[in-house]
Amino acid sequence: MPTLFEPTIINGMKLANRFVRSATWEGMATTEGACTSRLIDCMVNLAEGGVGLIITGHSYVSREGQAGPWQMGIHEDATLPGLTQLAEAVHRHGGKIALQLAHAGANAAPHLSGLGAIGPSELHENGKATCQEMSREEIARIVLAFGDGAARAKRSGFDAVEIHAAHGYLLSQFLSPVFNQRKDEYGGAPANRGRVILEVLRSIRRAVGQEFPVLIKMNSEDFSEGGFSVDDMLEVSALLEAAGIDAIELSGGIGRDARKSESTNYKSVRFGAIAKENEGYYRDAARRFKQKIKVPLILVGGIRSPDVAERLVADGTADYIALSRPLICEPDLVNRWKNGDPAKSACVSDNRCFDPARKGEGMRCLLWDKASGSTQEGQQ
Repeated sequence: MPTLFEPTIINGMKLANRFVRSATWEGMATTEGACTSRLIDCMVNLAEGGVGLIITGHSYVSREGQAGPWQMGIHEDATLPGLTQLAEAVHRHGGKIALQLAHAGANAAPHLSGLGAIGPSELHENGKATCQEMSREEIARIVLAFGDGAARAKRSGFDAVEIHAAHGYLLSQFLSPVFNQRKDEYGGAPANRGRVILEVLRSIRRAVGQEFPVLIKMNSEDFSEGGFSVDDMLEVSALLEAAGIDAIELSGGIGRDARKSESTNYKSVRFGAIAKENEGYYRDAARRFKQKIKVPLILVGGIRSPDVAERLVADGTADYIALSRPLICEPDLVNRWKNGDPAKSACVSDNRCFDPARKGEGMRCLLWDKASGSTQEGQQ
């Protein structure tokens, strides 16, 4: 029976345990997307804290794909020195690190990049076009940019890359009928909507070879009427499996419905305390995945208790457990659990960790001061 703290291998990448730091925007890069010493320290803390595989925050592969301020980039060779320092630092502390490759698409930030947003289909808000439909030539350019980004990650010493195809960013937009209204070979049936993702995977393989681990993060579903469904996910996952993907991370939610310009029921980052019985938001979709797909499954979504994590792995629901906000609150959480402390994560899912990042101070937990061991601002 598999256990949380046994070593595993993903396409030659040896991992000390089954815990993954799910990609999380840190807000610690420079305005030009370069890695900083603060970002390196953040990743080192996770390595020292026992995380088996660290996945960086989403890194834009092309400048117009930037999602927000102080986001890391992998779009040009100028990013290589900082990325190399980051990979080397994590390795010195015994960790493994993957770089997440991303493009924000319709959810990009033109005010930061100076470039217009592009996506699978044209979008309008208040009668004004907010996103231009990508031509085939633009699709080919972005596909190549993902490959170039993967090559830079490998040159910098990263152990793997992860394709970001979740949460309503560009590749997720292609997968989702909420965003994708195309009538050509990139729209319509799930296989057509997934075509660009397979092209991205092939581009990356050409750049890094077959023996370099390539993962993908994808929605279990959009949680929006008429959006990407669990059935769609299973069909696209089968195509990815046949194309040679090394692992799939399941998440969910798109943030807003492009047709209505409003938030959907379930965002990728949910708010509020999580009852133990509700930990593992996407576990039902994960069980269906494991019945059909043999690729290793990484499961994220509201997991806060070590016994829940252990059960998800032991019963075959998932192969790896991914954590995001709990590791902002407690970078040493994995070691705490390994050392026999069974208390659930101190994270209360209040999302206040995003507030400092939005101010340019970097992501950090406001609930718990790990340096002093005391609560801040009267929070309990």
